[in-house]
Amino acid sequence: MPARRAHRVNDALFSTLDITAPEEFWYKSFDGRRVQGWILKPPHFDASKKYPLILEIHGGPNAAYGYTFTHEFDWMAAKGYVVLYTNPRGSTSYGQDFGNIIQFHYPGDDYKDLMAGVDDVLKRGYVDSTRMGVTGGSGGGVLTNWIVTHTNRFAAAASQRSIADWSGFWYSADFTLFNPTWFSGAPWENPKQFAELSPITYITNVTTPLMLIEGEADMRTPPAMGGEQMFRALKYLHKPTVMVRFPDETHELSRSGKPWHRVERLRHIVGWFDKYLEHKPITTYDVQ
Repeated sequence: MPARRAHRVNDALFSTLDITAPEEFWYKSFDGRRVQGWILKPPHFDASKKYPLILEIHGGPNAAYGYTFTHEFDWMAAKGYVVLYTNPRGSTSYGQDFGNIIQFHYPGDDYKDLMAGVDDVLKRGYVDSTRMGVTGGSGGGVLTNWIVTHTNRFAAAASQRSIADWSGFWYSADFTLFNPTWFSGAPWENPKQFAELSPITYITNVTTPLMLIEGEADMRTPPAMGGEQMFRALKYLHKPTVMVRFPDETHELSRSGKPWHRVERLRHIVGWFDKYLEHKPITTYDVQ
């Protein structure tokens, strides 16, 4: 039977909103591999203008974005940001080889896929390359940490429930399913591999203002192995950083956390970008 609309209960609400649709695109990465992505533009978009950009990175890493409504992305677009989200290697939905290619190399070439996506959007001419931000949670937080330790092209970053030290993660996280495929052995068997894949190893490279968001009851990516390490090291190095901690919240903060915490989380992320990408006079994060 053909699809039939069952109700129109949201018509009144949507009549007051100006929500843009994502633009699907494909691009070639550094090795010729094709990667799928989407661009969400602000309402009343004008291609002759220059907009700030926010790169959103999904977690997993074996997960995938799609052509769906995501309130976080739409709010960012409504605030005037071009939002970019892609499915780099390691993502699901593109076959086993594409998903497994990051084994023993995570993070690594997936980072290059993300940067290739950013470059592809910059070629379109409507993004200001000096006003770009990056954020992601879980696996996306890992890649956010990796990005700020490997490039200075982003003006601000917000890393959410991340990992900075893979050795500590191996010993303390409640999630060991991927350990046999992410690493070639235990930390004492291949300490060089664990160090080379850990963002904290490269912490002295960071110049990007970095926000760390943590759930205090998160056992999937324990704060002590992620945001807390990045935060303390950057404070020691006198680099701009803040940490936002949510009491009683688990790894599910952004999805099934307390409603007021989910709202506060999103306000902090966009507030951080407003400060560094839009140069708004926000003093919330200034050192007192």
